[in-house]
Amino acid sequence: MSRIAERFQQLAGQGRKALVPYMVAGDPSLELTVPLMHALVDAGADILELGVPFSDPMSEGPTIQLAHERALANGARLRDALDMVREFRQRDADTPVLLMGYANPVERMGYAAFADAASAAGVDALLTVDIPPEEVAQVNAELRRVGMDNIFLIAPTTPDERMALIASQASGFIYYVAVKGVTGAGNLDTADVADHLARIREHTGLPLAVGFGIKDAASAAAIATVADGVVVGSALVQRVADAAAEGADNSGLLARAGELVAEIRRGIDATPS
Repeated sequence: MSRIAERFQQLAGQGRKALVPYMVAGDPSLELTVPLMHALVDAGADILELGVPFSDPMSEGPTIQLAHERALANGARLRDALDMVREFRQRDADTPVLLMGYANPVERMGYAAFADAASAAGVDALLTVDIPPEEVAQVNAELRRVGMDNIFLIAPTTPDERMALIASQASGFIYYVAVKGVTGAGNLDTADVADHLARIREHTGLPLAVGFGIKDAASAAAIATVADGVVVGSALVQRVADAAAEGADNSGLLARAGELVAEIRRGIDATPS
């Protein structure tokens, strides 16, 4: 059983939902990424989603696009993200870490080489936004070879036939995009999300995490009533950017990020399972 599967199983046994914060490797700096990862876990994160910096992050809204730009300007690349996970694992052998990104850096490294390097670093899963399920066989074979999960997105517009195809290729969990468009956009409709999750569950028994549009404890708590996990991205990235812009030192920046995650953790835990 993978570390992600174990974490969801553990949480289900406790009647709790997974909190999955997203951050970009190298933002606000290369040196602060690993301390930030630890701070998020200390604040209540169950799984970490680490974005791999990319020059054209097409699914991201302005907040996360800027984070990718800052990370690239800081010199962060895929291999740096792997090094960060390796360093994180020196203190934390339990928290699952998912790399989220785009196909180009992985393809340039080579699927087999990536799988070997990521597994050795302690990465648990990969989510590539722009590899469709019809073309995933090669990367899936390499990920399975090293025991890594392959996470897929399902959108509100995904038809049932494609849901079934995605479910047949996915492992770990499925990430449902709660609102149409890019990250950080739109307003959540919990009833609509619940309806879509019910449709997805007709095709898979994997846990379902929901992201895009979750901005605070209230929206996270609402989604936690219908999903197995809650992903928080733009709100956290913006909190870190605001703290840096206001001149916060490293400890202050980590505290600000941790405060948001802790608030969301409390909101999720206050909802009935």
